[in-house]
Amino acid sequence: MGVASALTALNVVVASGFSMAGLIKPELVLPTGETPTNASAIFAMYAAARTIPLALTTMVAIYKGSASALLIWAFSQASYSFWTPPWACFQRDVGKTVGPLLLAIVQLYAATRFWKASKATSN
Repeated sequence: MGVASALTALNVVVASGFSMAGLIKPELVLPTGETPTNASAIFAMYAAARTIPLALTTMVAIYKGSASALLIWAFSQASYSFWTPPWACFQRDVGKTVGPLLLAIVQLYAATRFWKASKATSN
């Protein structure tokens, strides 16, 4: 549970960090040369509205040691991270493409290992 917890926590903190950066200083997450607009501000608000509660509930699941909740959040975060790279390709941003893809692969691997281990101990 330790590795899955750490990776899931890292994943939600990174996602929340990017959404908060979009709220506080949008230039950090916009493509190079783009200026913030009302549309980018609204997008950042929607991202924060989704990622911050996800991070908080994930941290509660980890703190409480809830294996079932952690499995749900771990797989959902892996899924979320797999959807990020295609959009980052449109921005031609290697960091926003490769980083989330690697994190998604490692997250999915850890979540799968944790799921298999939890099934083995329950049998």
